Amino acid sequence: MSTHTVQLPGIPWDHAADLSSRAVQARLSPAATRAFLRITQAWKLRDQDARALLGGISNGSFYNLKNRPPTKLDQDRLTRVSLLIGIFKVLNILYSRRLADAWVQLANTNPMFAGATPLTYMLKGGLPAMLRVRELLDARRDGV
Repeated sequence: MSTHTVQLPGIPWDHAADLSSRAVQARLSPAATRAFLRITQAWKLRDQDARALLGGISNGSFYNLKNRPPTKLDQDRLTRVSLLIGIFKVLNILYSRRLADAWVQLANTNPMFAGATPLTYMLKGGLPAMLRVRELLDARRDGV
């Protein structure tokens, strides 16, 4: 188990953030948006795939997100971004930066992915699939 923690401003490290709170959403959204956009660049995601990972937002909404970040992401989008940040972080713990950035787009022999890429798995399975990928990588990190 990793002992490294990240402290978010105004959020105690030992409590889950209340993502249903509008105040918490407003506080976390700017950093979450920046992190998400950096991940999409590192993973070389097509806009279509990035939009789908956020729950299927429109082209216009995604363009606005990239150029004029919203004041607040809703609970669903913050949850999705949180999972992607966790996946990104664990990949960078497990692998070199080059492999970590490519991993989501590489065919994977793990039975969970059935030979497809982790990105395809997450795009098809939505939030539950993103959670399963995060759990898989956390288990690998912890030596399970």
